[in-house]
Amino acid sequence: MRGAVLAVAGLLTVLALGGCSEEPSEAQEGGSGTSVTLTFEDGEAPAPERVEAGVGEEIEVIVKSDTEGELHVHSDPEQELDYGAGTTTLRLTVDQPGVVEVESHELDTVVLQLEVS
Repeated sequence: MRGAVLAVAGLLTVLALGGCSEEPSEAQEGGSGTSVTLTFEDGEAPAPERVEAGVGEEIEVIVKSDTEGELHVHSDPEQELDYGAGTTTLRLTVDQPGVVEVESHELDTVVLQLEVS
């Protein structure tokens, strides 16, 4: 009986610890691609960060904004991505290595740099 109690206690400990995790960072790499979150609020753009990605890798850009807008990706070919008010998930790929700037058209500022290799 004591062995069964210890086994159940051990299982509960493993299950409890499995639920503990750190908050995800703004940019995450690994798995099926790269993901980054951009937050636009009260006419302010996020400070640009540099995110690494692979050539041809799908990059997920999650935009949280209080207004609609457009991102301009200075890749070859160039890409324009529209987002609405609220949360919008955009996906893009870059087929050439280098540093690619992503800018907000409305705010005329760079909000993200993709370091593609």
